[in-house]
Amino acid sequence: MNNVAVYCASSSQVRHVYQDAAYRLGLIFAAAGIGVVYGDGGIGLMGELARGVVAGRGKITGVIPQFMVDEGWNNELSTKTIVVKTMHERKSLIEQLSDGMVALPGGIGTYEELLECLTWKQLGLHSKPVVILNTEGYYDPLLSALDRMVEEKFMRPIHKDMYSVVSRVEEVLPALRNAKPWETSIRKFAAI
Repeated sequence: MNNVAVYCASSSQVRHVYQDAAYRLGLIFAAAGIGVVYGDGGIGLMGELARGVVAGRGKITGVIPQFMVDEGWNNELSTKTIVVKTMHERKSLIEQLSDGMVALPGGIGTYEELLECLTWKQLGLHSKPVVILNTEGYYDPLLSALDRMVEEKFMRPIHKDMYSVVSRVEEVLPALRNAKPWETSIRKFAAI
């Protein structure tokens, strides 16, 4: 595993426990020699993640649309910044550059990125591990919704194997490394 995508919030007003988790995750990836690919934000969890990677002397690549650079939302700490035209290009490139994905707590943008990478996996467009860091039970409502999708037959039980859930930062890297294999041929199960 060379690079991992991390989806997380840019809000600077979240509780310290979330910011601390992002920073520590950056340190962990740096210590393991794993590069981080993210949305290039300079504040909130994105900023803390970048600070952790840099403090650990790791590499972090930011992918950001031009309109966000124009607003000054990019992060000067990123080892490398790739500027794209659209949000769609940003998400696609982050996935292409990564060998796995991790979702930290975040808002609708983070939810959307997580759900899109799960949708792509369900359709067999990638087979990369996806880990949800459920700090403070943040993702409990989403996990309940995913369980309900299975109960109501909007998803198959096998689709719960597309992701793993951990509650502690220290569990993220082992979860990525020990993820259940996912074959792209599984797309035949995408339809219910």
